[in-house]
Amino acid sequence: MRIFREPAKLQRWAKMRRLAGAKIALVPTMGYLHEGHLSLIARAKAAGAEEIVVSVFVNPVQFGPGEDYEKYPRDEKADLAKCRAAGATAVFFPTPQNMYREGHSVYVVEEDLSRGLCGARRPGHFRGVATVVAKLFNLVRPDVAVFGQKDYQQAQIIRRMVRDLNFDIKIIVAPIVRESSGLARSSRNTYLSETERLRAVAISRALASVAAGRSVAAERRRIVRMLEQAALKVDYVEMVDAETLRPVKKLAKGVAVLLAVYDGKTRLIDNRVLH
Repeated sequence: MRIFREPAKLQRWAKMRRLAGAKIALVPTMGYLHEGHLSLIARAKAAGAEEIVVSVFVNPVQFGPGEDYEKYPRDEKADLAKCRAAGATAVFFPTPQNMYREGHSVYVVEEDLSRGLCGARRPGHFRGVATVVAKLFNLVRPDVAVFGQKDYQQAQIIRRMVRDLNFDIKIIVAPIVRESSGLARSSRNTYLSETERLRAVAISRALASVAAGRSVAAERRRIVRMLEQAALKVDYVEMVDAETLRPVKKLAKGVAVLLAVYDGKTRLIDNRVLH
């Protein structure tokens, strides 16, 4: 497994592998890898990739003032061991300084799907996400890129960016991987106390209880009540079209139920798409 820290060296290697005819997959992460991330590597393998590049980068541009950039969990040694065991063939560990040159002033901005939900609560977040992903796409030029469904709005924004900017990349969105309790796997789960973990079980239970055919307004009130009864602070609960992220009036197939809550000081997101 190769380890790259300089963008230019990764770019040269990826170019040589493309010229040799290798199919390349990219798995962008912020590190502190867990089973959810490893499932993305498995999906890249299943897609027939011969080279699987995992990027590990806590991207400062997608964090707002007062957010957890400095304390976001990091463990390079463990991440490398997990990548190697999962079958990654290259890992990219850049620094903010070599990803964003002094005087950096160009950003990628999606202006529709990023307006609501987490985009409304975290101004500039998706500008940072789209920018760093576009940079990774340019460095690796993968045939396939794999993202997780847990970050549902992010995945839809990346799909739109690929479509609108003509990136020749297939985007795969892998299912949410959950702990035995039902809690969606997240690097931020490490912030939770045992009491907070027990409370967080209400999130997946609330999502599982949603059924097609019910009133959107009534379901939102019911879910909010379930979450608040578990002592979770609700940031939002929204029912939207799974593709456009526009609010819907009726719960039916193709509707995504998205929510964000605070469990103590930790913000957790989760979702479910009705089928």
